[in-house]
Amino acid sequence: MGRGERDAVARGMRLREAAQAVAGDHGRAVEAVRAALKPIQDAAVEQALDAIPVARLQEATGGRLRVAHVEKSGLRTVRQVLDAGPYRLRQIPGVGQRTVDQIVAAAQQLSEMVLETVAVHLDVDRPQPRTTALVRALHVLVEAGADARRAVDTAAALTRRLDPLLTDAGPAAGRLSMLVAGRAARARALEAVGQLRAVLAEADRAGTAELLAQASVDLLRGPSDDIAAWVDFELRSAEYYGLLAEISGRAPDTAAAEGFLPEDITARVRAQRLDDSRRRVSLRGYQAFGARFALAQRRVILGDEMGLGKTIQAIAALAHLAAAGDTHFMVVCPASVLVNWTREIEARSTLRALPLHGPDRQDAFADWKVRGGVGVTTFDALRGFPVPDGDGTGMLVVDEAHCVKNPLALRSQAVAQWADSSARVLFMTGTPMENRVGEFRSLVRMLDGEVADRLDDRDGMAGPVAFRKAVAPVYLRRNQQDVLTELPALQLTDEWEELSASDEDAYRDAVRAGNFMAMRRAAYRDPETSAKLCRLREIVREAGDNGQKTLVFSAFRDVLDTVRSALQGEPDRPAPVFGPLTGSVPPRQRQSVVDEFAGVAGPAVLLAQIQAAGVGLNIQAASVVVICEPQIKPTLEHQAVARAHRMGQVRPVRVHRLLTTGGVDERLVRMLERKTRLFDAYARRSEVAEATPDAVDVSDTELARRIVEEEQARLGLADALLPEPEPAAPDA
Repeated sequence: MGRGERDAVARGMRLREAAQAVAGDHGRAVEAVRAALKPIQDAAVEQALDAIPVARLQEATGGRLRVAHVEKSGLRTVRQVLDAGPYRLRQIPGVGQRTVDQIVAAAQQLSEMVLETVAVHLDVDRPQPRTTALVRALHVLVEAGADARRAVDTAAALTRRLDPLLTDAGPAAGRLSMLVAGRAARARALEAVGQLRAVLAEADRAGTAELLAQASVDLLRGPSDDIAAWVDFELRSAEYYGLLAEISGRAPDTAAAEGFLPEDITARVRAQRLDDSRRRVSLRGYQAFGARFALAQRRVILGDEMGLGKTIQAIAALAHLAAAGDTHFMVVCPASVLVNWTREIEARSTLRALPLHGPDRQDAFADWKVRGGVGVTTFDALRGFPVPDGDGTGMLVVDEAHCVKNPLALRSQAVAQWADSSARVLFMTGTPMENRVGEFRSLVRMLDGEVADRLDDRDGMAGPVAFRKAVAPVYLRRNQQDVLTELPALQLTDEWEELSASDEDAYRDAVRAGNFMAMRRAAYRDPETSAKLCRLREIVREAGDNGQKTLVFSAFRDVLDTVRSALQGEPDRPAPVFGPLTGSVPPRQRQSVVDEFAGVAGPAVLLAQIQAAGVGLNIQAASVVVICEPQIKPTLEHQAVARAHRMGQVRPVRVHRLLTTGGVDERLVRMLERKTRLFDAYARRSEVAEATPDAVDVSDTELARRIVEEEQARLGLADALLPEPEPAAPDA
């Protein structure tokens, strides 16, 4: 037994000490978060209990508990009962020991229920000492990042392997120990040293010692000051809230996080390993499940509600496949988000992102074929690229996949050809059920013909539960309210205004001409007297006074031009105006405008055509949203609101929909309410029992014609001309 054995044991002990140090540093960082969180949670629970009347205790015990004497004594709320305690309760006339025990037990049970549901919101505009302490504690873990998490997992696995080996190799640590050890102990020691050397060689190849050392340094480093911590929180709030949910044990309900899939599918997805070595960002539990779903099921639709990080889940799946040896991937998306996709891939992973767009796209495609990476292209550009042979593409990702639901469209046919030649396919869309079940079936057919064949109108007629069960092998959807408990409040307000005299004249002219699009924007024809424009100015002015940014959506370019002129003409204009973002603005320039808008230190206004900016762009800088007129498709409004109210938003979002009474707006709202409910029943998990697939579809042309006819009749203009209404918004 020589120096080589002793050195191996010594190196093993040092590596174990480094692993234990990382585990200790991480444990202390986690405990610091819990310690900072507890007083905030306690205060939130007390506030909630202070709003619950004592009578609720009677409900909690099935009506068996008598609380009249307690209320008469002045104890009105559950919090007051808990603060009073058993001794004071026992002093209340007419309250016996058994009643006291029941009251205290019921109050404590209610307190525990409140603790399970109370959500902690960190107000970036009103930092308090308690919330600042929590943000600083979270900052340590967020700043340490995914490498620290990987180091902690590595340290745990390494400790499990090293502990028994070092125990058995103990005699080899010294000459005397080896001499006095028995023959069996010496044999075990020699065998353990051999295994220990293999573990050390593996650790050297993986750079484990360096990973552990860097993680310890990162876990001991804090922000320079409170302001730095809050600034970082505002930039990366999604990561802060994700860690907070994980540490506090407030992860979303498992069934909701797994999209209420059947057990056989969830078991297969849970068993799917997820390699994070090529990824630069940590995932939330539901996001990791989504990435595993895409890998385990191979050809799927990820239909998460907007704002839940579908892009991150796709990148996680791509990174896993790249770590496993796949080299070529393709992302197809609308032109408006091509730049965003490229940025996200480069920022969130070590993968090479290559835009295949613009005049040099064929040269870029040739480079992609040779060198690999993630090609990012548009639906139209994809048609110009030859389809790879066999399984040449490790994964095809199609963002906003509802754009290819029409199987007769050339873009749909191109996507279908690429899907056929790809080993894995991931369709992403927050609105897969815009119209009828048949259109959703066409998406499924590109992925799995057998599932598409089983999906027929009877599934739709049986209701959303049966429908979701039929498509479970290829379809996963989660909602914000189920998995993002920390998302700030969303306040939706319909701003009903009476038409001014000039608004009314413009509206009657549009109805007389049978011009549906002119009817929708008649309220903006005369800016000086426009009731809607007056209210919009007030909203923007109020937001500016509060230092908030505003996002203004309209389907019409001329309405946005009118709004821009009105806001720029405001006396003492409080905020710069950006845009409008329209379909004619190149995608890269759209992202640049959004970046400039977000970069303004104070209030600002961004004008955007809802078709151009309601999809793909992340505009969390805005906390006030104005929709200038109701949209024909309710999903357009959902998408637009989700641009601001999404993961990463740190302020409550207020949405104002500008409406006028007695005309097209009122009829649109009423007609679309039913369409929205039907969409929700199929695209979201719902309790709606029955609906026919035909009822989900109300064609834009038919809806427009119906409203024009009804308005002509209401205004006594039934003999007016009724030209063919335009089904699409202008300047899309």
